Amino acid sequence: MAGTLTLSTKTSPFPWAAAAIATYTEKAELSFDESASGVTLDFEGSKITDEAEIVRTLAKAGGLSDESTKTQTYFELAKTLPKVTAVPAILTSLDSLDDYLAFRTFLVGHDITAADFIVWGALKASVKLIGLLKNNKHVHLSRWYSYIEALDSTQLAQTSFIEAKASKARSNKTAASFALGLQNAKEGEVVTRFPPEPSGYLHIGHAKAAMLNQYFAKMYKGKLIIRFDDTNPTKERTEFEETILEDLSLLDVHGDILTHTSDYFDKLYELALQLIKEGKAYADDTEQAQMRDERFKGIASKHRDDGVEDNLKHFAEMKTGSEEGVRWCVRAKMSVDNPNKALRDPVIYRCNLLHHHRTGDKWKVYPTYDFACPVVDSIEGVTHALRTNEYRDRNPQYYWMIEALGLRPVHIWDFSRLNFIYTLLSKRKLHWFVDSGLVRGWDDPRFPTVRGIRRRGLTVEALRQFMLAQGPSQAIVSLEWDTLWTLNKKIIDPIAPRFWAIEKEGIVPVKVNGGPTTPEVKTLPKHKKNPDVGEKKTVFASQLLIEQEDALSFEDQEEVTLMDWGNAIVRKKNLDDSGKVISIEVDLHLEGDFRKTKKKITWLAAPTPEHPLIDATLLDYDYLITKKKLEENDELKDFVTPETEFREEVYADANIVDLKKVPGRQARVHSYS
Repeated sequence: MAGTLTLSTKTSPFPWAAAAIATYTEKAELSFDESASGVTLDFEGSKITDEAEIVRTLAKAGGLSDESTKTQTYFELAKTLPKVTAVPAILTSLDSLDDYLAFRTFLVGHDITAADFIVWGALKASVKLIGLLKNNKHVHLSRWYSYIEALDSTQLAQTSFIEAKASKARSNKTAASFALGLQNAKEGEVVTRFPPEPSGYLHIGHAKAAMLNQYFAKMYKGKLIIRFDDTNPTKERTEFEETILEDLSLLDVHGDILTHTSDYFDKLYELALQLIKEGKAYADDTEQAQMRDERFKGIASKHRDDGVEDNLKHFAEMKTGSEEGVRWCVRAKMSVDNPNKALRDPVIYRCNLLHHHRTGDKWKVYPTYDFACPVVDSIEGVTHALRTNEYRDRNPQYYWMIEALGLRPVHIWDFSRLNFIYTLLSKRKLHWFVDSGLVRGWDDPRFPTVRGIRRRGLTVEALRQFMLAQGPSQAIVSLEWDTLWTLNKKIIDPIAPRFWAIEKEGIVPVKVNGGPTTPEVKTLPKHKKNPDVGEKKTVFASQLLIEQEDALSFEDQEEVTLMDWGNAIVRKKNLDDSGKVISIEVDLHLEGDFRKTKKKITWLAAPTPEHPLIDATLLDYDYLITKKKLEENDELKDFVTPETEFREEVYADANIVDLKKVPGRQARVHSYS
């Protein structure tokens, strides 16, 4: 390495072009420093802070530099494109690039240059541009972009970015505490709990809580309680308990104990009576809207100072579920006007006449989560309650309940709620997508549910590493999915078997002169770098099929590499009147050097009765919504992405018939070179 490229993961937009060309040319080592502002290249005694100039310098040092006027044009485009906000103007630029790349592999000349890296970096750094590319309207540009992205050097740059981000999380103050462990924790005595409400499917936000709770329980050789918070008969059903347990199993989260808040309804009722008798709670029949207004303004309820006997009488009436009883609720007597509004006499018991899925019709009154959670945590022996910091205002309330009832104290450990851009975690909004038929169900790969992300191909290990890298950070940020998927690819890359598929539309037959007179079957590794993955049967024949996109890129007499076979020289390319390739003829040239060819081509032997191909569908997806983060007043239907599923019909390598479905997952296809 001749130089050092210093970057910060916090830089926005991130200088992807500089990072990628540094790893490609091997002329600068990546050094992540979170205190750095912008990007700096220390190279041969000079410091360069302009990304475009950094790319030029490293390109020149690596022998890639091309100072043609075309190169300068692309540097200007990379500078202006991310600043364009009008979608039609962006599409015009993308259309122009797509047209230009229709018959070209690279932007300038016949080899990769600085122009390719600077434009790729501009696209990579813009979520909007990537989103438009995913619409599959720019096939040539997408092919070029994917090629740069799939380079080993580019993957190294992305992996380095992820690892640096994880290191940053572990090195800041909050995450340093996380690395050290839980407050006052003792090995063998730690008890954590994951308390989902059995009213829906778990999503990736729940996954973080579940995995952190299990992580700490295992770290201290303690116990994890899975507790269903079943205090609201309106929403809860037994089948949701079953699906949640299945979701946890998909995450490889397994509790040591399974409980329900309803196991403690009798005890909770007794403790509510205790609070009333001690003057720490009272019955109230104030209308809900008025109560909300009074709490906001710091006005005491007219019943706040009612006597204990009256309060007990009303609570008894509530328990019967009578017409009079349902008008009332019970409120904790904390404060009227505390600046923390969560402490302004919150409701701790209310009526609900619906049938409870576990206790039937025994109860007509149910504790609120704010009352039940600290009580049951204490009773069950929980030592550390991990909660997202959206509950932080309620933490004093949690402690008040325990202290007022004289219960064993519990430590609270806050961490930030997990948010992703262009992603909805609201059950109500996700329900709307299901009910509207915009997705196929709660396990749709476009959904952020545990079932959805697992079906899309996310590994538990990637999710675990990602969650632990976030740790109990207090920062409330919207994360990018690309970070998680890049980490996932890093995990599966060494073990994923490789299979081939050819797009049916525009498929091109290829005659191979010098090929076998009859099809031959050879055994090849499913993964060239990992023989443990297994072997596959590959058919070699004199009649092949390749994709139209590859065929269009061939030049007359060009030498290309047929993957897993060897080189071939293009002798004839036949086009129809529209310019579409209808057939190709090549001469096999196995003595050729694959390192000197620019194009490595995926192919399949033309099908025969003895060696058929398999019909398959490749799926890709876009975000369900068009806005990074919906605001409270945004109308969901106004931000629905028009098309979010993209299907590509292909002929696939016959070896895929031996694939076995992994529970909770569908095949996820990654592009590998």
